[in-house]
Formats: sequence, C-alpha cells, structure tokens
Amino acid sequence: MKKILIGTLFSMLVLNSCADESINEDPHSAYTTTAESVVSYAQKSLSDYVNTPSVNENNFRLTMQYWQETTYVNESNYDFVNRNVSNNIWTSNYVEVLNNLNKAKELIENYSPSPSEQSTWAVTKKNQLAIVDLMMVYTYQNIVDTFGNVPYSQSLQLEAFPLPAYDDAATIYSSLIQRATNDVQSLATGSSFGAGDYFYNGNIGKWKKFGNSLLLKLGIAIADSNSSLAKSTVTAAIASGVFTSAADNCQLPYQKDSPNYNPLYDALVASGRDDYIAAKPFVDFLLANNDPRISIYYQLNEDDEYVGQVIGQPGEVDVFSRIGEFAHNPTHPGTIMNYTEVAFYLAESAARWGTSDPATAYVTAVEASMNEWGVSSGDAALYLSTHPYNAANWKQSIGLQAWAAMFNQGQTSWNFYRRLDYPVLQASATAAPEAGGKIPVRMTYPVREQSVNGTNWASAASAIGGDKLTTKIFWDKN
Repeated sequence: MKKILIGTLFSMLVLNSCADESINEDPHSAYTTTAESVVSYAQKSLSDYVNTPSVNENNFRLTMQYWQETTYVNESNYDFVNRNVSNNIWTSNYVEVLNNLNKAKELIENYSPSPSEQSTWAVTKKNQLAIVDLMMVYTYQNIVDTFGNVPYSQSLQLEAFPLPAYDDAATIYSSLIQRATNDVQSLATGSSFGAGDYFYNGNIGKWKKFGNSLLLKLGIAIADSNSSLAKSTVTAAIASGVFTSAADNCQLPYQKDSPNYNPLYDALVASGRDDYIAAKPFVDFLLANNDPRISIYYQLNEDDEYVGQVIGQPGEVDVFSRIGEFAHNPTHPGTIMNYTEVAFYLAESAARWGTSDPATAYVTAVEASMNEWGVSSGDAALYLSTHPYNAANWKQSIGLQAWAAMFNQGQTSWNFYRRLDYPVLQASATAAPEAGGKIPVRMTYPVREQSVNGTNWASAASAIGGDKLTTKIFWDKN
C-alpha cells in the first residue's frame, strides 16, 4: 500500500473551515488534483475523526465512561460548549470528509479517460462513484446519530443553498438505505481507486462486504422506530454478504511518523500530555466480571485500590491506570468498521428477528472481540462459561457485552447504549446542568449554526423537541 502522503496532499487541499463560513464548501480549497488524491485525503480525515480521543471533537470514550480526564474534566462532565465540540464535529464531517468526497464525485464525473482506459472506464467509474457514495452514507449516518435532523438534501451545495435547511432524520435514514443498496448493486468486477484507497486498496469484493455491513448497521439502528424497514434491510444485507472475519475490517493503516500516526498516539504520546486515565465505572465492570481484556485496555497499577477514577473527580495522574499499550503504538490501525461490531449487529438481529440462532451469534460476537484484542481461546471460553446468553433479557446480554467490546469505538458504543439501554450508566453529580443529571443522548447543534443559519437551526430544534443533550434521536425509542 502506498504511503499516506497527507503532508503533500495538505499543501493542495487546505481544508479548515473558518468559523463564519458555510458547511457546504471550504473557500480555501483548490481541487485541481485527481479524484484518487481527494479520496485518500477524505479517508484519512474520516479515520482521524472516528478514532481521535480529542476533547475538542470526539468525546464518546468519555461519554461511555471508558476514559476519564485528569486535570481538566469539563468534557467528562458533558460541558461541550467550552471547546466548541459540536462545531468541530460538524466541520470534521461536513467539510473535511463529505465536501471532499463530493468533490471527488465531481472529478470522477468530469474525468476524460485516456485511449488505453476507454474500454474499462465505464466499470471503473461506476465502482469509484459507488465507493465514494458508501463513504458518504457512512458519514451522514454518523452525523444523524450525533445530532438528529441535519442538513442533507441541501448540504454541499454552496451556490444554491448557502444556508441549508435541515432534513428529517428518519427520512435521511431511508434515503441512506436506498443509496447504500444502489451502491452495492453498482459494484462490479473491475478496477476502482487502487492504492489510493487506503481502506481496501481498491478491492471490490471487500467494498461489497463493507456496503452490506453498512446496510446491516443502518437497519439495526432503526429497529425500534421502523421495524419493517429495519428487518428487510438487515435480512437483505446478510443474504448479500457482510463481514465474516477480521480480514474484512475497514481500517486505515497509520504510519509511525507525523502527521500520519494514529490520533490515539498523537494524544497520548506525541502531545507530551497526561490527559487521560481509566474511568472507574468501566474498570469496576471489568473487574467484577473477571474480564481478561482489562490488562489490554489499560496499563494496570500494582495497587488495585487505584485502578480507575470516579467520574468527574480530577486526581494525581501517577496513581491511576493509563490507557493500554495499543494506544501508544503510532501504527495501530484506525477502525471505521470491524468484524466485532458486525458480529454484535448479527447477534442483535438474531435476537430480534431470528436471522440465526441468538445464543450462537452472541458467542460469536464475544469471541470476535476476544480475538480482536488477543485474548487466548481458553480465557475466552472461560469468560463465556460465566457470561452465557440470556434470552429472557437479550438486550442486557448484548448491551453489556457490546459495551465491553467497543472500548476503542466510542460512538459505536454510544449507539448500542442508546438503542439497547444497557449498560445502566449514571451521570456524575458534578455533570454540567445541560445534561439534566443524565448521560447525554445527543449532541447539541453547533453554536455557529445558531448564529449563521439561525432560521433553519430554530426550525430543526423545534422539530426534534428541543436542541438539548437530553433530546432523543428518532430511533432511540426506549
């Protein structure tokens, strides 16, 4: 796989949005390059956002009480306004990912193939457009799952819609399912982006599995809000072929040197800071359940008295467990979607609709996580023997095990939590008043949207029941 030359790309694609600019386009960008290069940049940007632990944008490891801050505990206490967290999430997804993917589509559509490419260009073009669109579907789903109603049909169109309206989130989901379905059907044997595709190196078979797994994820998300569409989407995705092993993982292969190392390494090592430690609720859960992953997730202290920390209470860094060694590896791959996540969706679909044997699917999902983190088969079997599937309360069984498994996938874990209502988490007594004494179930809209796109923001806030951390996403029904 070719090197991630983001430093070079950055000189061509300066993609930082000013605070008062529209989400639709970066005014400083010069898209006089190949679609392959723009896709490469967008994939790196997407992985950086999904995998970063930065308190400035992706706080979901804190929200799910895996990690805790040390000196500064604002974000652990759900005070997201101080750092303009929502603004940064908005910019990362709309400007640095979606806008670039949209520009890649334009470059593909306008590309004039050379004589030697003429005979294969029709298939290559379809494959490239489908791959780009699958990444756009993935990104839009993340945005909807974070905020609810968001700009969609009018987004990424600066000239026509400088102040885009917000679409109904459930309607967006229906559109995303149709788009992903069409994309998978469009993929055909042939070439695509080759080495410019950091996720799959242009492998169409892998992209088909990704597309079907994305459809599985979309369907599972709306299981409680639109059961018929959810079931039909899930069953079709499974029949078409989802991830079957870790070999199918969609991930970015980070490198050892700046600026191409994993954002975990950036935050925990390269920054020279000690900002994160183990959070007590999750540590207590792992200890109580004799979970063998604890020594991988965290660097354990000799004195168990100091393993973890009460949420919201700053303390001395040297007596608390730090994040595991994996996060201190600059080349640890960035996960977009992996087999463990898909295995848990399959377990949930088995429990909901009988798509397979639920108990077997549950075991497969837990084993997938154990394998992901290098736990021996013997230790995994022992763990499962004391944590059997409970058909009478399958949401608890799957919800708790998904929490244990998604340690390094904060937003995915947050989605399981909101959908299944497990684990049962408690907000700290020192939590920000805006949280209402609860774990946040959405992010509030960016302050910038209130000031720049105020009319549409107000309409969206009213439509979802208030722009609050406590307002549930449309699929969060329980």
